Amino acid sequence: MILLIKLSGSGKCADALQRLEQFSLARDQGVAVQAFERVDAAGVYLYVALKDAPDPANVQALEQDLQANDSGAQCVLLEPGLHCAGAAAGHEAHWHYVVETDVRPEAEADFNAWYDTEHMPGLAAVPGTVQAQRYTACFGQPRYYATYDLQTQETFGSPAWLQVRATDWSSRVRPNFVNTSRTMFRRIALQKED
Repeated sequence: MILLIKLSGSGKCADALQRLEQFSLARDQGVAVQAFERVDAAGVYLYVALKDAPDPANVQALEQDLQANDSGAQCVLLEPGLHCAGAAAGHEAHWHYVVETDVRPEAEADFNAWYDTEHMPGLAAVPGTVQAQRYTACFGQPRYYATYDLQTQETFGSPAWLQVRATDWSSRVRPNFVNTSRTMFRRIALQKED
């Protein structure tokens, strides 16, 4: 289970991590946290790998608490789905591309089949992709998340990447996306004083 904490800036990371313990969401000191900063605007995504499924009320309480100092803060509980090792598996990923979307109900089966059999495996196979992962939000919207860890920002938009996005199946599925955002992030190190 992954707790995604969306913050408006990197200066709020330490506060958010301290509050995890307060809301019984990170009892174990060994909890893994990855941090990514938006490239296009202020904002940080913290991915917290939880050992157990938390009480949704605790997640909601954490979100409300964070919003006292960051009105845009959000907490999203994510269930991991398809994971694909990338062509550059084992290499360091400095970039993190995220697609968040809902899909029209009548196209959901086609959307999931496309993502799992063509789109995500195809993008994972692009040189420079370290890994690709799908998630489903346990509650709230958007429901679907796809993340791509990349060696370089140039991997995104490379001819091989664009070729995977230009299939007939992609053209049929993509118009059914709603409530969609696509964001590029760069990995950041968490500092004690953040």
